[in-house]
Amino acid sequence: MFSFFKKSEAPAVETESKPEGWAARLKQGLSRTREQFGRKVANLLGGGGKIDEDLYEELETILLTSDVGVTATQYLLDDLRARVRREGMLEAGQLKDALQQSLLALLQPLEAPLDISGHRPFIIMLAGVNGAGKTTTIGKLAKYFQSQGKTVLLAAGDTFRAAAREQLMIWGERNNVTVIAQESGDSAAVIFDAIQAAKARGIDVVLADTAGRLPTQLHLMEEIKKVKRVIAKAEPSGPHEVLLVLDANTGQNGLAQVKAFDDALQVSGLALTKLDGTAKGGIIAAIARSRPIPIRFIGVGEQLDDLRPFEAQDFVSALFE
Repeated sequence: MFSFFKKSEAPAVETESKPEGWAARLKQGLSRTREQFGRKVANLLGGGGKIDEDLYEELETILLTSDVGVTATQYLLDDLRARVRREGMLEAGQLKDALQQSLLALLQPLEAPLDISGHRPFIIMLAGVNGAGKTTTIGKLAKYFQSQGKTVLLAAGDTFRAAAREQLMIWGERNNVTVIAQESGDSAAVIFDAIQAAKARGIDVVLADTAGRLPTQLHLMEEIKKVKRVIAKAEPSGPHEVLLVLDANTGQNGLAQVKAFDDALQVSGLALTKLDGTAKGGIIAAIARSRPIPIRFIGVGEQLDDLRPFEAQDFVSALFE
């Protein structure tokens, strides 16, 4: 077992972003989704036609091809029909604002910023499939919490991949935080030692990495349940957050991941990554309708500060404007 603490000297794997408003970066990051979703909606509803069944069918197709999913699409269409009747809408152009309002109402319950004030150390256990971006997300979260004046410790709990441990140690160097790791061994043991170290040093936040796994790998899902149990032994109130990292590019398969990990671990929050790389950002709506777990953070780029708390109004505005 060793603890790693060093000033940032590693070669940059990402670059700091230039000062720029978050709303502008969010809009830029969601450009692919906006081109496929927002532009199609604008073309459909901007022609001044009448509201009829053909219009609803075309809108349904746009929603489904944007990964909104069958359940959320039906919900949004039903809500739109109710708004049309209630407000006496007649022209297609009136539906654009109504759709934004319906989508915002669907997503707002997911807006729940992570509150770490109740525990010290506040233990965040990260989970997800291989390639979802867990390790990078940990590095960005470390930067985020440090910007709030918090001290952070990283636990290299992905003991299956040496590369994951090495990547986490680079993040430790860059953010000037301690990394608790082992050359080999048990993930739960590494995280247990990390929590003990955090307690001894008065650390505010522990970010515990775990190995990527598919929900269908039942033996690995049992292992991650064990990790959660061991965390509770190290700190009876922990983990205080089970954060599932989800790659937005996986589309509707992402919803299946949410359900599987939630059933196994009682996921308390989501970090949705790589929204800038997909034209199907509607997966957020699918999650909101089928498994409404709070979205703590969204990632829309490769910059260190491109992982931010989810705000429904900003997200919806970036889709349409």
